[in-house]
This record gives sequence, C-alpha cells and structure tokens, in this order.
Amino acid sequence: MSEPLRQEFSKGLWRENPVLVLALGLCPTLAVTTSMTNGMGMGLATMFVLFGSNLTVSSLRSVIPKKVRIPCYIVIIATFVTLVGMITSAYFPAIDDALGIFIPLIVVNCVVLGRSESFAARNPLGRSLIDALGMGVGFTVTLMALGGAREFFAAGTLFDYQIIPGWEHEFMLLKLAPGAFIMLGLFLALMNWHNARQARRQGRTYKPPAEMNCAHCKLCTGDWLKTSG
Repeated sequence: MSEPLRQEFSKGLWRENPVLVLALGLCPTLAVTTSMTNGMGMGLATMFVLFGSNLTVSSLRSVIPKKVRIPCYIVIIATFVTLVGMITSAYFPAIDDALGIFIPLIVVNCVVLGRSESFAARNPLGRSLIDALGMGVGFTVTLMALGGAREFFAAGTLFDYQIIPGWEHEFMLLKLAPGAFIMLGLFLALMNWHNARQARRQGRTYKPPAEMNCAHCKLCTGDWLKTSG
C-alpha cells in the first residue's frame, strides 16, 4: 500500500476517529456498548454498510444528479443495511437480538452518510474503499474498547467469559446509560491527554478538536442564554 493510501486508512484509526474525534455515531456508541461482543457486532455491521455505500457512491458519483444526491445516498445505504440485517438475523441471531433496532438505524448513522457525502462522492473508487475500511476499523475498535471496558468493570468479564472469578455482584452503573457517558468521557479525556503530551514533546501547542474543547462551550458562563434568542 502506498504512503498516501496508508495515511488515508490510518486517519480513521486515530487522527479522524469517527467517535473520539469527529463525535459521530454517538447514539449506537452509547447504547450498544454494554459488552465487547455487542460493540464488535455493531462495528462490523456499520463497517459492512460503510464499505458497500462508499463503493457504490464512488462508482456512481458522476451519474447521480446533485439535486437528489442525498435521497440517492440514503437508498443505497438502506439497501446495504437491509442486507446486513438479513445476514445477522439468519446467521447471528444472538447479536441481532442484542442490537435490535440499532441495526436498521445504521441508515441514519452520521458516519455512513457523512463519508458518502464528504468523501466517496468526491474521490475515486480506490481511495473511497480505503477510507471506508479505515473509518470502519476505527469505529469498530472504539466500540469494542468501550464495550470491553464497561463489561469488564461491571462484571469482570470479556466476551461473556469470566476473567475475574468470584465476581458476584455487577456494578450496574456501567451497564446503564450514565455509565456509557462516563466511560466515553474518560476515553475522550485520555485521548486529549495523550495528544497534548505528544504535542509538548514535539515543542508545539496542542489544540483540541472544537467538539471536544471546553473553551468552545458557553454553558458554564451563561453566555448561551444571550445567543439562543
């Protein structure tokens, strides 16, 4: 793989990670990461749809009229979501039951639609496929890490296998919605700390992404009341 394609792939793993940097796809990220298995299932399902939609949109980018491009993208994405839903229902019923409505909701996942609109529609097939793989792998690894952390600290298990014997009472907070927000916040804090540390070592100033930078939030100061109308 050439250096430009390698960089295209690696950006989804860290520099432009869909969850930890771009803050996309947070609904399934918070909802289904109660276990590592669920995180992996959701990530792989999304990666399949992302790969298929990028492939199709990039191949047809010169044919799809600009005025109806978004409806066309949604139809393409919905087709691949239907396929992945049928596959999981037929061959992975446990995963299908665990993920439930969140498999059909991949249709409106901002990661998938965003890559179709901002990348696949503007780039050739090869780069679009590499972009889909990088973003898909980054999304999957992040969901698995979140699910694994929540599962381990809640029950001492990973992939439903008991890592710590004798764990009798689950720490239910991490199984519930507040636990998902807490764990995601810890992940974001750790990533920003690492990036700031790397920047100091290189003698430069680290600027957090706008979505993750407290300086861009006016909630604490009350200024949002003046601009909210």
